[in-house]
Amino acid sequence: MKPATHPSPPRRDFSGDANLLRMTVLAALIGALSTGAAHVLLGLIRFFTDLFFYGKFSIADMSPANNTLGLWVIAIPVIGGVIIGLIARYGSEAIRGHGIPEAIEAILFKRSAMSPKVAILKPLSSGIAIGSGGPFGAEGPIIMTGGAIGSLIAQHFHLTGGERKSLLVAGAVAGMTAVFGTPVAAVLMAVELLLFELRPRSLLPVATACAVAGFLRPLVIGSGALFPLQTAAVSPVALGSCLVAGLACGALAWLMSTALYRVEDGFHRLPIHWMWWPALGGLVVGIGGYFQPRALGVGYDVIGDLLHNHLAASVIVGLLAVKLVIWLIALGSGTSGGVLAPLLMLGAGLGAVLGPYLPGADPALWPLVFMAATLGGMMRAPVMAVVFAFELTHDANAVLPLLAASAVAYGFTVLTMGRSILTEKIARRGHHIYREYGIDPLERHSVAEVMSAEVHHIDANATIGDVLATHFGPAQKHRGYPVTRGGLVVGMVERDTLDGHAPSMLVGDLFGVNPPLVALPGETCRAVATRLAVHGIERLPVVAQAGHAQLLGVVSRSDLIKATATLHEEEHNRSVLRTLPLTRRGSAQNETAD
Repeated sequence: MKPATHPSPPRRDFSGDANLLRMTVLAALIGALSTGAAHVLLGLIRFFTDLFFYGKFSIADMSPANNTLGLWVIAIPVIGGVIIGLIARYGSEAIRGHGIPEAIEAILFKRSAMSPKVAILKPLSSGIAIGSGGPFGAEGPIIMTGGAIGSLIAQHFHLTGGERKSLLVAGAVAGMTAVFGTPVAAVLMAVELLLFELRPRSLLPVATACAVAGFLRPLVIGSGALFPLQTAAVSPVALGSCLVAGLACGALAWLMSTALYRVEDGFHRLPIHWMWWPALGGLVVGIGGYFQPRALGVGYDVIGDLLHNHLAASVIVGLLAVKLVIWLIALGSGTSGGVLAPLLMLGAGLGAVLGPYLPGADPALWPLVFMAATLGGMMRAPVMAVVFAFELTHDANAVLPLLAASAVAYGFTVLTMGRSILTEKIARRGHHIYREYGIDPLERHSVAEVMSAEVHHIDANATIGDVLATHFGPAQKHRGYPVTRGGLVVGMVERDTLDGHAPSMLVGDLFGVNPPLVALPGETCRAVATRLAVHGIERLPVVAQAGHAQLLGVVSRSDLIKATATLHEEEHNRSVLRTLPLTRRGSAQNETAD
């Protein structure tokens, strides 16, 4: 007689528990602290800019391009590079680089644990690097700093590694929100680049932190769009221009990423300690800054001029050539700085040069489109790039061209580049990152769908000798069997479980009073696969209900593989489900001729 089933816990669209509320409260706190950290970082950049280029102790917003140092300007980035090298060697080597790869590495390979040194030294070193003329943005350092804040707070609570990851990312993207005023793009950056999952336990804290940072930003940094812009509506002809823009930006992304790591390889071949590399990079920055002062520093003012077409094409070409060279060499030297602002400038500059030759839209549109497409192609995050450009400018007319060009640039880099500028650095440290993710087939299927319902079980009162002879002899059908007493499961046995015990011993005596490890029919295959892996076992009895171990079947590792069969069919089996009428007539004629 088939045993009666008892209802399993209801299956839900999402996993979640009361801990989600605590995570959300912590994320709100982290969002506020990351906003404060962004304010401090921007203040440090202004402080060191004023100190290095003007000899003043102030935090006035002054551009390094207006300095009057003459040839002495070459020495300023060198001095900054020496300081960065000393901080990296004797403080923390984690400050080197542009921040996002280091955050990804901490998330995936270091259990989302970051040190207090990073939270202090990263903004300090970045302030020195950018303030001494480094051609970087503030977003990479604040992502690293905000991530460190989130990680440090999470480490003081009883959380899982996955929950710590959510709070680390929440801090990272809250910092980005505070710097740029782009909360929705920051959430999308988390989804496309940092989280490697899309679950309530990660999305809700991230969204909360970004919302808090967005509300607090006007109080400490400023309000409104960073680069307000309004362009005219586009015509359908612009679609072809967007295709050209996407291909050009994809090629630019490939060029910059390839060149950066060749420069980095060149530094690794130098016969001097890496501590001195930022000083050598600083020398190139200083020389470039002497000839093109506006290439120094963050360059938000230059981005604004490019978006509003305030620069002549000849000026743009010279400025961007210098910016590209000094950025590649400085970043390749291992100093501390971000990549977003240089990408924005280089992309916008390319659009400003090519825009007058592209039909279908206001020429003022193309710097913005090229800027977003370069960002989307380089970072492999096209949706983030589109929303980021919109939030920077509040230009609604640009959304459709932004989407088209960013998609093309993204497709170009996916097909031509094995890794992005972010993951290549991590791969060189021995870690491969696969950035595609989807619904786990083991989460889509329940145990009841894959288990073996017709099972042979062993009575607990049978002797080990009898069981070895009847179940594990020449006619053995299964590798393991559930053991029952009075119709209830007490455990599972395999041959190894019985070996070494007296033949007269009862099988039931092998099990203690603790409840047996079991699976429920309504559980996901993923939950049971995890349980098998944690306990190092091959199969579990399936029972009707927790606390009521009435046997329903057995689920093994080989059963769980069945859940992937549908996914394999979806991904690899190509077929034609319908044919056009013309195709059918052609097929019928061919069959008649044969």
